[in-house]
Amino acid sequence: MKSVKAIASVSVSMLVVTAWLSFSVEGQSSQVDRFRHNGSIRSENGSDRNRARFTEAPAGFDNLTNGFDVQGPDYETLDDDTVVPLASFNDNRFIFEEREGPADGLGPTYNGTSCGECHQNVVTGGASQVAEHRTGHMAENVFVESLGGSLIASRATHPNIVELVDYRDDVRTLRISTNTLGSGYIEAIANDTLLAIRDAQPADLRGTAIMVPVLEGDGTARIGRFGWKGQHASLVSFAADAYLNEMGITTPLFPVENTSLGRFVGYGTPYDAVADPEDDGQDVVAFANFMRSTKAPSRGPINHTVNSGEQLFTQIGCATCHVGSITTAAPGTQINSGALTVPPALGNKIIHPYSDFLLHDIGTSDGIPILPTPEFAMTANLMRTAPLWALRTRNRLMHDGLSFTVREAIERHAGQASSVIGTYNALSEPQKQLLFAFLNSL
Repeated sequence: MKSVKAIASVSVSMLVVTAWLSFSVEGQSSQVDRFRHNGSIRSENGSDRNRARFTEAPAGFDNLTNGFDVQGPDYETLDDDTVVPLASFNDNRFIFEEREGPADGLGPTYNGTSCGECHQNVVTGGASQVAEHRTGHMAENVFVESLGGSLIASRATHPNIVELVDYRDDVRTLRISTNTLGSGYIEAIANDTLLAIRDAQPADLRGTAIMVPVLEGDGTARIGRFGWKGQHASLVSFAADAYLNEMGITTPLFPVENTSLGRFVGYGTPYDAVADPEDDGQDVVAFANFMRSTKAPSRGPINHTVNSGEQLFTQIGCATCHVGSITTAAPGTQINSGALTVPPALGNKIIHPYSDFLLHDIGTSDGIPILPTPEFAMTANLMRTAPLWALRTRNRLMHDGLSFTVREAIERHAGQASSVIGTYNALSEPQKQLLFAFLNSL
């Protein structure tokens, strides 16, 4: 999040507990309760009677629903006059792809004009080459955000308010757009499942689970799983954050406009003619439901070479963090702090994300903590394990997009991954080629 700062937290073992308390720049004390959780999480194991069997989640790059929503009218027939928000997968896809303008509340600072602009390859919801820019600096060993937050918007609706990087901000990074296909299944993974994965990992490879608020929930927290820092646990929270920070559009969950390097440029200034909130929240739910309805990314051709590479992937320890198979919670389970019930389309599904959705220090982090407070300084060195499904649709890898081959991405790993990389380095070149063949099939 760009504008939210925490001023209280508790760390318990490898579980980081966070209370999101106030806006950092706007100083809107009336918004305090919106970003606080009560320090507890719900068990999301669900009812045993609903766990009769697991089935593989539907997969494919085909713009077809996974069953969460009906497919809806022919996509090509939809336009601004015929689209019905929340009615179907295709209606919500139209809204996900719809370009916003200043009359809709776009900006005044922003990165893109639609969700689809950053999430498109090879179908709507996939990843892209688009990256956001974050900066800050260190002061007495504490990270300090840029004025207005670490996110530096790349675009603006007026030349006078384009955000420029301050020369003192020498902590600088890119964060490339993530794949959102299959996100409904990720959302449907129980807290208990992620904690069990963490607890089963060897101590030197063990991930950090982050407790974060569900903005639309009942005040309890949830294990984060979306974003490069795992800063969100629900797709509604994730979508509302992106609507504000990537497009500059306010909603009931994020009703206060971002600044331009600390300068207020919202409604009432020459730069913003639309009163806040600029959207009533319906678009946010449409974005979330679109992502919930997408299929998981499908695999490329699988042959003996690929299978041999996957065996090596597991043997040398990559699968400790890049977990190959995870099951979702049972249908009927209450998740997202009580805000969502897992439907049959998402429940009891087997997915293959090749991630544990936990945070690790592998020596490649961007130096920017989850929140700019001393107690979260350690998270500057942590990043969420990148899900490897749909890897073959990307040619810019790692969080910053600055690795261009799977070999380069592997060789950047260090920190907690050092022992695994040591084993990888001992492989023969033919063995490495088997490993690459597997990765290029994902």
